[in-house]
Amino acid sequence: MPRSIDDLIAQADELADEFERYEPREDDRGEPTLMALRRAAYRRALIERDLIEMVQQARRAGNSWTKIGKELGTSGEAARQRYGDKIDV
Repeated sequence: MPRSIDDLIAQADELADEFERYEPREDDRGEPTLMALRRAAYRRALIERDLIEMVQQARRAGNSWTKIGKELGTSGEAARQRYGDKIDV
């Protein structure tokens, strides 16, 4: 699991590159659930990257972890634990 925003962006970029280079194989056709899983993992990486960027912007704007947690639907402490080490303030 990526630990910094740079790691997360790099992972999302790698997944995007992989999707762009993807050529269907014969064995892919028998595994639609695995293809759906791969697409879901890609979307999750993009969303997580966006969340980290928005948390970083919110912190730079002076918002407390309590306010950020509330917007994320969690406590401030939970938000800090999840994102605190992934952002550069």
